[in-house]
Amino acid sequence: MRQEITTLSFSTPGRGFIEITDDVAGWLSRSGIRTGLVTVFCQHTSASLTINENAAPAVRRDLLRWLDGIAPEGDGYEHDDEGPDDMPAHIKAMLTGNSLTIPVENGRMMLGTWQGIYLVEHRRRGHARRVAVHILGQ
Repeated sequence: MRQEITTLSFSTPGRGFIEITDDVAGWLSRSGIRTGLVTVFCQHTSASLTINENAAPAVRRDLLRWLDGIAPEGDGYEHDDEGPDDMPAHIKAMLTGNSLTIPVENGRMMLGTWQGIYLVEHRRRGHARRVAVHILGQ
């Protein structure tokens, strides 16, 4: 068994889904590991990761609206150190999760035809985000 690890950096434009599939796939290809498991981990509490539809942009818009309905901005939160979108961003990140594990075969992630890996920015303004990526395999 071999393993490799790296940290990928992204500048987000603000709230939304940023597809990072190609970034992860490129690093995975350079690792030389052909079979195993890749773990992708978001190092933040107001951003998250998800695997979802990567063909129809309407899916991502609908998901953002749904998340806003579940955790709307407002005065009902005790924690608002960084503004009214602070606590809702933490709730959304908790709901969507901070890590993904994906099987790797023949040097490629075994994602479905319409699946993409997304870094989800839950804050209104852009941020510098870090995503740790680890592959274990052979």
